[in-house]
Amino acid sequence: MEHWYAVHTKARDEALAEENLQRQGFQTFLPRIKAARRRRGRWHEVIEPLFPGYLFIRLDMLTQDSSPIRSTRGALGLIRFGGDPAIVPTELIEQLIAAASDEPGVVRQENLFQPGDRVQILSGPFTGLPASILAETGEERVQLLLDLLGRTNKVLVSRHQIAPEA
Repeated sequence: MEHWYAVHTKARDEALAEENLQRQGFQTFLPRIKAARRRRGRWHEVIEPLFPGYLFIRLDMLTQDSSPIRSTRGALGLIRFGGDPAIVPTELIEQLIAAASDEPGVVRQENLFQPGDRVQILSGPFTGLPASILAETGEERVQLLLDLLGRTNKVLVSRHQIAPEA
């Protein structure tokens, strides 16, 4: 049975790894976002990986050999827990694909999270805690409702610090 797995890539080599894996016949997905970055005093819109250092690959471990992934240029190998490749929930990949804009693989940020969505905090003092989206307060920040110490608290975090709850 086919599942989605995460491939760890070399720094800033996600696109190279994706291209080389596709050449080998693997089905891959590299979600990207448009972001504003400041270079030489000016703001520029760039397209960058949604998950830097990672891309997703669809494999059937019973019929496909995953060993070429380790030696693929740009890729470091599958993410593993306890020696077994970590399966990425199909629902998460489907959500990311559905949120993609007209440009292949580019996720529309405004559609990634909606008020009421359950999310997981990935970094900062509340790492690992579940929360729900209350509102977006700007291009880079969201307001969350977090159950902490027996009451619901409002917390403001960067959009980059959260992921859909699995």
